[in-house]
Amino acid sequence: MRILGIDPGFAIVGFGIVDYSSNAFTLVKFGAVTTSPDLPFERRLLTIYNDVKFLIDTFSPEEVAIEKLFFNDNQKTAINVAQARGVTLLAAVQKALPIFEYTPLQVKSSVVGFGMAEKKQVQQMVRTALHLKEIPRPDDAADALALAMTHAYSLNTRRLISANGASK
Repeated sequence: MRILGIDPGFAIVGFGIVDYSSNAFTLVKFGAVTTSPDLPFERRLLTIYNDVKFLIDTFSPEEVAIEKLFFNDNQKTAINVAQARGVTLLAAVQKALPIFEYTPLQVKSSVVGFGMAEKKQVQQMVRTALHLKEIPRPDDAADALALAMTHAYSLNTRRLISANGASK
């Protein structure tokens, strides 16, 4: 299964694409969509939408894993990130891709095994699982890969639950 992980933002949108088969990952692509602060915000949104649409069209993911937003401080930033997340979701929905949301706690628990793990620990686990020499950069790309991995692990859990429920 090909999974597109997305770490939403409006200055940087991290993305990571992995293939997952037989409990193993194959890295397809990772990076970031970036927008200039000099652009009007609506142009930044258009850039994000077009670039995410390009990734979907080019790499044909089967499912999308995206971070569920949680903000308690800066409301202006939260609204802008939510709008950027919206155009990202629009690109996926237009291709009828299933979308799955995960909180940072779920990602840390899934990838590291501990919900209070440090960001560096998550990045190291991503590097190890994908057999990379270095931690993916920027951090947003590593986060996106962790989201894709979380979704893959979640698929395994759902299959196990389904199989156990069907045998009872």
